[in-house]
Amino acid sequence: MHAIIAGRKPIIEALKAGTSIEKIVFLPHVQGRIIQEIKGLAQKNGVQVVEAKKHEFRELANDTTTQGVVAIVTSKDFVSVDDILAAARTRNEKGCVLICDEIEDPHNLGALVRTAECAGVHGVIIPKHHAASVTATVVKVSAGATEHLAIAEVTNIVNTIERLKEMEYWIVGLDEKADQLYTEIDYTAQIALVVGNEGKGIRRLVKEHCDHLVRIPLLGKIDSLNASVAGGLVMYEVVKQRHSK
Repeated sequence: MHAIIAGRKPIIEALKAGTSIEKIVFLPHVQGRIIQEIKGLAQKNGVQVVEAKKHEFRELANDTTTQGVVAIVTSKDFVSVDDILAAARTRNEKGCVLICDEIEDPHNLGALVRTAECAGVHGVIIPKHHAASVTATVVKVSAGATEHLAIAEVTNIVNTIERLKEMEYWIVGLDEKADQLYTEIDYTAQIALVVGNEGKGIRRLVKEHCDHLVRIPLLGKIDSLNASVAGGLVMYEVVKQRHSK
């Protein structure tokens, strides 16, 4: 299988991460410092660079969203949940995992992955069904973070949560109706954060398997936050607690 990475920054991150890229395709006459950086990294990595006519380029991707360059790569390799847990142990850190429970919007998934990578999360877990997967849009919105962060795709989120509990992870779910504020939880232990669907939130069975449900205070007239914003706030509360002096 093949996939497309579109956009200059995501392609640079993919090249830096050693992603298996078959070739990079440019529109004619695209220029600039970042374009030269892409070509230099491609040459260093032994990646073929070609130009394509506009109609050929549009067959690969809509040129209005690509910044004039796309990379053709093998599809994202998912890892196992055990690989994510091992990454935390290798870094000698308390594990922090993000679980996306049926996030459907690829822009939200990409933004969550980007924030997770920036916040030092050890991996992201997504369901195989009824949810966005790691598409070209997700890669682009993540600014290339998908190429650096371990992502596991699982068939059953509840079973995965039970596995994490066996490994001494506390499961914290975001729920706008929860009694506890997100700042009232101790995140210095091993934590798995669950962010739910944009409209329905966390599913009932998943919610029942969480150790804590937390909410973010809403002081305006809108009754909910964007899923990626809510997830980002809680991920950086983890950072705050773990790195405060």
